[in-house]
Amino acid sequence: MHPMDMMVTDYNCEYLGLSRLCLMESAGKSLAEEAGKIAVYTFSKPVKVVIFTGSGGNGGDGFVAARYLLNRGYDVDIYMLKDNIHSAEAKTNFEILKNMKPRLSRLKIYNLKTLEDINSCEVAKSNDSEFIIIDGLLGTGIKGKLQTNVKRAIEIINESKGITISVDVPSGMDPLTGDVYDLAVVPDYTISFHKIKTGVRNAEEEIVGGLITADIGIPFEAEYFVNFGDFLRLKNRDLKSHKGNNGRLLIIGGSSDYSGAPAIAGMAAIGAGCDLVYVATPEKSAEAIKSTSPDLIVKSLEGNKLSLKHSGEILEMADKVDAVLIGPGSGIDEETSKLFNVLVTKIKKPIVLDADALKQVELKLIKNREDIILTPHIFEFKSFFNIGNDLKLDIDSYDFAKVDENITEFQKITRQIKGSVIVKGQYDLVLSGTRFRINKSGNPGMTVGGTGDALSGICAALLTQGLNSFDSACLGVFINGLAGDGAYKTKGNGFSATDLVSYIGNVIKNGLC
Repeated sequence: MHPMDMMVTDYNCEYLGLSRLCLMESAGKSLAEEAGKIAVYTFSKPVKVVIFTGSGGNGGDGFVAARYLLNRGYDVDIYMLKDNIHSAEAKTNFEILKNMKPRLSRLKIYNLKTLEDINSCEVAKSNDSEFIIIDGLLGTGIKGKLQTNVKRAIEIINESKGITISVDVPSGMDPLTGDVYDLAVVPDYTISFHKIKTGVRNAEEEIVGGLITADIGIPFEAEYFVNFGDFLRLKNRDLKSHKGNNGRLLIIGGSSDYSGAPAIAGMAAIGAGCDLVYVATPEKSAEAIKSTSPDLIVKSLEGNKLSLKHSGEILEMADKVDAVLIGPGSGIDEETSKLFNVLVTKIKKPIVLDADALKQVELKLIKNREDIILTPHIFEFKSFFNIGNDLKLDIDSYDFAKVDENITEFQKITRQIKGSVIVKGQYDLVLSGTRFRINKSGNPGMTVGGTGDALSGICAALLTQGLNSFDSACLGVFINGLAGDGAYKTKGNGFSATDLVSYIGNVIKNGLC
């Protein structure tokens, strides 16, 4: 499992009512149980367990494991290299150990603040082999050179004669790639929770040892429901960034009859953090957008409709942006259809197809593109994929068989393409290959015109910020629904798409907190 997906899943458990503190308790208990099994298998008796901890969640798992191991009759020493614990859950579990005074169990806690402390610890000096080391030093996000103290602790762990167990990932290893940039613990076993990290799974056994996966009670729904944890996928903005560094988007849409759709999509993209939004649109639509949306950079195209004669200008603009949105307000026309089918063939940037583009682009032209998002409601979905039956999106149910059958129906259809599809409904379904996610944000007031244009603008903005098509689709539909929920709280069912757009920035700001 990708480390980011695991972090997102952990956070999303909170919104099902399963706290991260509960997850840490379950992980620590599982860690103690597995360590106990290894001790019995290797030594046929309880032995001393030494737990190395850092400032993160893996150390917290070690603190929990200590309690369970003590109850089973083990002597436990905790070697803390960091006393500034970052994880709130780890802090809570460390406080529990501190509160166990007067000490009635065989627990010792050592603060190894200096190299001298580390070099003088029992593990560094012992030739004994009858003990277990639990490596909870480092977690995810480790790259580059290690701190001197941490590196020395890893050296001591690797030089010891005891059995070593790494928590989730060997300290010093990149959990995504399995690369070691400086030095890593070489354990006898690695215990992963819920699912094995990608880098650990791909690494050679001599680097990670035997792999053990422990179930800690994370429900499937925490993986498959989009929620606030998905905001972790957004990158922090560089304080030194300049105009355009945080996304450039081109919107191709509008017609003599429809100027509102590309304007709404463009303003939604700005609300979602895109720096520069360009709109390529016919003359009449351009005039309307310029007069109502001064934040958008409007390119007026000759005539009253989008046509093949505009392809050169549009392709030149597409070369200068990070993503392209095609379709809002374009209308249905033979010339427009020709243009759109040429564009999806020639544009090499990530693309969102929305509204009228879904009615005019040929499936065969986009089926092999992974960097594309389709945003249909059910009727557009059936039209695009040429489905003639009475297919409906109906997943609001406690009936597993019914939900599974409905999702499988859609998966069979969307596997025709490599990109991502958002099927809009009461609960939105996002599909890409064998993957799917469900979004439950939003409300019935979002049946008002323009909310779909806002969705396409948000998804396109996320593509400009480096998210892949599936993650952009999932987070985009969640943000759009939350913005709709914000508008509903203020205006009830009488809100407009413009009202929804006004909430997008706050939704993302709150999600990143």
